[in-house]
Amino acid sequence: MSKFLLDVTVALAMVGAAWTTAHAEDLKLGRAATPEEIAAWDIDVRPDGQGLPEGQGDVIQGEEIFAEKCAYCHGDFAEGVDRWPVLSGGFDTLQSERPVKTIGSYWPYLSTVWDYVNRAMPFGDAQSLTPDEVYALTAFLLYTNDLVDDEFVLSRTNFATVRLPNEDGFIEDNRPDTPTLADGEPCMSDCKTGVVVTMRAQVLDVTPDDDDD
Repeated sequence: MSKFLLDVTVALAMVGAAWTTAHAEDLKLGRAATPEEIAAWDIDVRPDGQGLPEGQGDVIQGEEIFAEKCAYCHGDFAEGVDRWPVLSGGFDTLQSERPVKTIGSYWPYLSTVWDYVNRAMPFGDAQSLTPDEVYALTAFLLYTNDLVDDEFVLSRTNFATVRLPNEDGFIEDNRPDTPTLADGEPCMSDCKTGVVVTMRAQVLDVTPDDDDD
């Protein structure tokens, strides 16, 4: 499709969407979402704990739930089975050739753990866990990463006090609409004019040896 036709298509789509929105009531299209429908979707949790429901769970409870509903894929100690994700360990591996990105080594916020477990786990039966079960599972995952002891109880009250080791490894992306570098402004003059291969893939048949390959 030419750029002209693409621009025309996009413009027509925008006009159509605006007209439909303005006349939706006249066309009897859709209805306002009910508070219950909005609440069913509004389940995200933020790093400061906003969005968390009431509840609590401890490490022991989490271990029992994990063994029943999670260990089949993630292993008894969250070490991962086959190609299913590893959830514990990986400390000090982020700068290695094969970093192990787990809750203890990579994830920045505990809210991401709680939110993901609550939304998507267990695999094949998502959103079947109660808030107390999610708190307990999150507490157990902290324990498997040596971040809390076996008597730890996680709740809405103390949630925001728990910090993950790699929180400072992330920076806020406050770029407006152009790329920048974390350590300064992007290069605007006397920049590199070419690209040189400095490392080779571990699978040797994916990097050409010379121009004839």
